Amino acid sequence: MSVELDATTYIHARPTTAHSYILPAVLGVLEGHFAGSAKRDVFDLGCGTGGAAATLAEKGYSVVGVDPSSDGIAKANVNYPGLRLKVGSAYDELSRDYGTFDAVISLEVVEHVYDPRAFTSTMYDLVKPGGIAVVSTPYHGYLKNLALAALGKMDDHFMPLKDHGHIKFWSRNTLGTLLLGAGFGSIRFEYVGRIPAFAKSMIAVAEKPL
Repeated sequence: MSVELDATTYIHARPTTAHSYILPAVLGVLEGHFAGSAKRDVFDLGCGTGGAAATLAEKGYSVVGVDPSSDGIAKANVNYPGLRLKVGSAYDELSRDYGTFDAVISLEVVEHVYDPRAFTSTMYDLVKPGGIAVVSTPYHGYLKNLALAALGKMDDHFMPLKDHGHIKFWSRNTLGTLLLGAGFGSIRFEYVGRIPAFAKSMIAVAEKPL
């Protein structure tokens, strides 16, 4: 089977609706991690059109990012010409090309990934020892799934008819297992968008051991 990674197109380069409730939490995580450090380097894995990267750059972070969509990167380069955002994917040897970073973020990406173990392996290689990976994804808890089923919202939520839509549905247990398998430790979760049981997304923060 051949998967066309470059098929995603974007309407605009602004931060997505999901970023409105995800980015404040991510910024809080990063502020806590860097804690006044002069060097604040972040890699954005799956940067899309650069909206999140631009927000981080405005906050003083040095951001590098890649996305497999040439359309997304073209829009990012037009709208944020000062940012280092290029075409690339988690299936590339990114640490060889870009080095390592104190923090790697990947927001609302892992649910689209065909090979999540390759994805987290690449992420692990990008993180410096003692650094963190910050991964957000739509939350799939048992109570929320029951509510979606009861309200007839499963089709809208899972997007089965959208090319390159959501193909993996992560719980806290499965995402934690994935990150542990890549070598990360000290994993914690935050829930955003609603109360935790019905959260829109969850954010995993994982540390790379020293």
